[in-house]
Amino acid sequence: MKKYSLLAVLFLFVSVKSFAAPYDHIHLAATSSQEAVNWYIKHFGGEAARFLRSNNTDYPIDRVMYGDIAVIFYERDPGEGSVGSGVDHFGFSMVNVADVVAGVVADGGKQLGDLVAFGDMQIGFVEDPWGTKIEIIDDPDLRGMHHLHLTSPDPESTLDWYGENFGGERELWKGALPALNYGDILLLVSQASGEVAPTQGRSFDHLGWKFTDLTATESELKGNGVEFTMDPREFRTIRIAFAAGPDGVRIELVEP
Repeated sequence: MKKYSLLAVLFLFVSVKSFAAPYDHIHLAATSSQEAVNWYIKHFGGEAARFLRSNNTDYPIDRVMYGDIAVIFYERDPGEGSVGSGVDHFGFSMVNVADVVAGVVADGGKQLGDLVAFGDMQIGFVEDPWGTKIEIIDDPDLRGMHHLHLTSPDPESTLDWYGENFGGERELWKGALPALNYGDILLLVSQASGEVAPTQGRSFDHLGWKFTDLTATESELKGNGVEFTMDPREFRTIRIAFAAGPDGVRIELVEP
């Protein structure tokens, strides 16, 4: 009986720790949402869309869909770039890394450093015209939208915090980098080389996860010590809230 109870407890522990809140969106800033949408589609593919993929023309085309994940654009001055904040960059997996980098450079972006090899994969870094750093990696195991890459003075505790509050499967990605796997996107955290700035107001403004019940989620997360900077409220036809993550990372929670 004791053995059975222990196994049941272990099973419950593993089940609870393996949950993953669906990853919803990346929110960037650009001087023109339409120009940014066109630029991202030209270089990284995806589908132009309005709010909730609606056909309602009252909503502007302000996002690019990569499967169920949206890259959404605030139309404002992007301020400082993503480098130096709690979110250093995000990444796409594409076959033709060198060609994509060259195309970005020819179209208002910047190349950041030389192309490098990571195992048998090629990697390049660029910056979009509005200051957000993007990694392009040739990873055959996950194409399209690939990862979020955060920086922190304490990467291990930051990764633990996201796992505790937003789930994801903990893994050693490619046998080298600790990560959380959300199925259609990875979350990685690297050691910060200096002081980390908050993301709000910069070119990469915030991350976004999706929940079915924001009221219950807020209660649970506050019980974990998570600070909410905006309690759940109505926005158009959905509910949203904002929370503060480690290292000044702004996080939006969405209830469709």
